[in-house]
Amino acid sequence: MSTLKGMTTMVLTAEDVDKAAEWYSDLLGIAPYFRQPEEGPAAYVEFRIGADEDELGIMNRAYAPEGTTAGSSSITYWYVDDVEAALAKLLAHGATTHMPVTPRGPEFVTASVIDPFGNVLGLMYSPHWSGQH
Repeated sequence: MSTLKGMTTMVLTAEDVDKAAEWYSDLLGIAPYFRQPEEGPAAYVEFRIGADEDELGIMNRAYAPEGTTAGSSSITYWYVDDVEAALAKLLAHGATTHMPVTPRGPEFVTASVIDPFGNVLGLMYSPHWSGQH
């Protein structure tokens, strides 16, 4: 039995959650489905992305565990059909390159960016993932 059974929610942090939500809404073409609190400055928002409705949350950095800083040494990779095209779209939206497009083996390609709020987002094309969806 696997300890890690699948991703539930990837949580990014930002000083201004509303500004981050607007940036991600523009990038993804969808609005958050959840916002807390409902009125006033947001402390947390959440999007559902892709066929599996994976959850992407954005939390106010003030609520992050002590010692947490912008960005992370851990990278969550999101499946994309075309890493180069996805990277170009993110860069056009104001992200910066963290790691360029990198072949990782037969048919595996990755890249990563830093969003305008200091979070690392990984992009991956994997034939194992695409074959299941």
